[in-house]
Amino acid sequence: MRLTMTRTPLAARDPDLRNLRVLVLGLGRSGLAATRLATRAGARVEVADARPEAALGEAAVAARALGAALHAGGHPPELLAGIELVVLSPGVPTGSEIVRAARARGVPLWGEVELAARFCHGRIVGITGSNGKSTVTSMVGTILRGAGIPGGTGGNLATPFCDLLELDGPAAVHAVELSSFQLEAVDALSPDVATILNLSPDHLDRYPTLDAYADAKARVLEIQRPDAAALLNADDAASRRFERSRRARAYSFSTRREVERGGFVREGALVLRLDAADETVLATAELALPGEHNLSNAIAAALCCALVGCAPAEIGRGLRAFRPLPHRLELVARIGGVRWFNDSKATNPDSAARALGAFPPGSVHLILGGKDKGADWGPLADLLARHARQVLLVGQATELLAKRLAGIVPLVECGSVGRAVALAAAAARTGDVVLLAPGCASFDQYRNFEERGEDFRRAVRALGPEDGTDA
Repeated sequence: MRLTMTRTPLAARDPDLRNLRVLVLGLGRSGLAATRLATRAGARVEVADARPEAALGEAAVAARALGAALHAGGHPPELLAGIELVVLSPGVPTGSEIVRAARARGVPLWGEVELAARFCHGRIVGITGSNGKSTVTSMVGTILRGAGIPGGTGGNLATPFCDLLELDGPAAVHAVELSSFQLEAVDALSPDVATILNLSPDHLDRYPTLDAYADAKARVLEIQRPDAAALLNADDAASRRFERSRRARAYSFSTRREVERGGFVREGALVLRLDAADETVLATAELALPGEHNLSNAIAAALCCALVGCAPAEIGRGLRAFRPLPHRLELVARIGGVRWFNDSKATNPDSAARALGAFPPGSVHLILGGKDKGADWGPLADLLARHARQVLLVGQATELLAKRLAGIVPLVECGSVGRAVALAAAAARTGDVVLLAPGCASFDQYRNFEERGEDFRRAVRALGPEDGTDA
């Protein structure tokens, strides 16, 4: 659901917030970062969070230390009295009552990334998509910093964009992960390079249709200048819909064919084709991450960095140095000839499918489940039949998945991740893979996907020493 921005007299760049009354909705990482930036800019900030104050912990202490007035326990429209600007955290739906009331009153509405973009003096590489955003953002950051280009790496990933501005300046290039939630409330944000990596059903517990979800993603292209660069995945049929949203120079990336302008694989090498001759970056065998989806991620990252001035040799060095992020197809251990992989960040069926397809047929014990987000599980069926030896079901979605996947592959109802690890260990044999790729959100049993991944790690490491180590 795209938020129609209210046009305001506030400047698109370096707005004057001195003594402006600003209401920040949501006191998670993004809300606290927005509070820091707005107070530094001289605003009189109030913060509202739907949780009771007791649940806010250190965030409430930090907000008050910044001089912000705190309203806990809800977002009643009455909070808008005297407010001149509202800053939305991505977790606050744009259809909520207070947002509707702000729009009706003509109060300007900015997202946290919008606030940051208006104070940013460097260039922005904006990265979104259903899967792979964090990996590509981190790859881009690794390449840029290795090449000596200053700037921050974050956004939806770890460090909010507002906090990245501590590393800002005219020479900076920021690698910014952008979620669909964040893109609902942007206007002046205009990435110099933007990519939508792929599209698959996700967050259908927030968006009424796939079209509404895709419209939020498309915003990253619609807000670009004509002289910017827009990258799309030539292998992803669902991404073709974004062609009509492109306003900037068009580039593509592919693992399966050469593209007219962009990045691709030729004879086992990653090749970039921009406006001059083809340039070889590195052999694909030099990448440390398994799977075709990670090869696609690497091509997208390489192309982003080339378009902001990185040389092929610098890009190659960065990609060789890059290692998987925690909870993203992360090899946790090798025990008794069995490899254990943590892909807790696989929070939709498509990302689970990408992880599953990275391993040999018939070898995978897949841990699946959590809080379902209304996605279609049908496309996962063929991959399960080919690649999985069994599926170990956990969490709230167990009953749903047991019905959807019945007859395709042996199913084991485990309840918890720890129980699934124990049962997988009893069944796995040398050469097998045990893969946590839940395909669901974690909020039924955990605070976030990181906590779920840590639980998996602990359970695996409790099984015994890794191959090649002493007990």
